[in-house]
Amino acid sequence: MKLEPFLTSHMEAGCDEAGRGCLAGPVVAAAVILPLGYKNNQLDDSKKISEKIRSILRDDIISKALAIGVGVVSEKKIDKINILQASLLAMHLAIKNLKVKPHFLVIDGNKFNAYPEISHECIIKGDGKFMNIAAASIIAKTTRDDIMKKLSLENPGYGWEENKGYPTKKHRVAISKFGISKHHRKSFKLMKQEQ
Repeated sequence: MKLEPFLTSHMEAGCDEAGRGCLAGPVVAAAVILPLGYKNNQLDDSKKISEKIRSILRDDIISKALAIGVGVVSEKKIDKINILQASLLAMHLAIKNLKVKPHFLVIDGNKFNAYPEISHECIIKGDGKFMNIAAASIIAKTTRDDIMKKLSLENPGYGWEENKGYPTKKHRVAISKFGISKHHRKSFKLMKQEQ
């Protein structure tokens, strides 16, 4: 599917997050302002493409974007304020970390807390519709994956280098075997409930 370049003007930032459904690690958001005329036929929702292609796209986006901002909210903060609020906070941090102030924000999903002095529009499945949101999804996902790979070196056994903290069967088995680490989200159901 061909992605649209912009909703308003080329000075809008696409924003998306990664890691909402994970049992461990932070939630990460990214905001990306792409230049006018940016094209990459491989660009798509980060969930639909391979890790190898995501890595190639990340390098392309980093080299060509007008600005990229990243926001990271820890598992401790997630437990304190809940995952939805943590995701929205991560998006605000990502926007704040842009070197260039966008004229408009396009947000993946249906929820967002208005950012001061910048109008926005929420777009359901926006990472499969607009290039700047897709670019943000790539940056958020690859940044978070890198964080989880580093954490896996300090916390071997949970398979985070592969599952990235998502609730796979192997991850849940590891939790039952090794217990809960300091990077797990204590407010999440970490173990399957016995029937």
